[in-house]
Amino acid sequence: MRLARIGSLVLCTSVLLTGCPDKQSAGPQDSGIAPAAAPDANLPPEATAFTLRYQLNDAGLEPIAMTVDERPSIESTSVLELRSSRPLRNYRIRLFDEADRAMISDDSVEESADGVVYRITLPNPLKSGHRYTLVADAQTGASFTDDLGRELEDLRFEFQVAGEKEKPAPPPAKKKRR
Repeated sequence: MRLARIGSLVLCTSVLLTGCPDKQSAGPQDSGIAPAAAPDANLPPEATAFTLRYQLNDAGLEPIAMTVDERPSIESTSVLELRSSRPLRNYRIRLFDEADRAMISDDSVEESADGVVYRITLPNPLKSGHRYTLVADAQTGASFTDDLGRELEDLRFEFQVAGEKEKPAPPPAKKKRR
């Protein structure tokens, strides 16, 4: 019984000596330095932006100015790359020639939290002097969205390949039958 009293006394004494751990104050410390301003959480996220680049020979990718007022001119290429600043949902990207026919291409896509990188690789370089249109629109339904669920307008971007317009090859001469 005496051992139980001594054990209880030791336990109570150790609790009193150690006490409760100090709680950290939630407010800023008074060090004379103002706390850094936190970014405003009420600001809406940036709108989804697109950039278009093309491969210029073996020199790497060159940007194409995506202006509304004029049709930019680029060098002949067989690789185009469209990037978005946010991930996309329910989208498709296609390249059309000036007769509004979809171009045959080998496409690849990389999707990440930073956005989409869509690469169009053509079997033959784009023809000089011809116009082309890059279109990003909805795969199904009326619209495509970004990762926040915001509806995006269809993207139709026209550009032209620099140089004289190539004339189509004349059709082969017909053999006359006798």
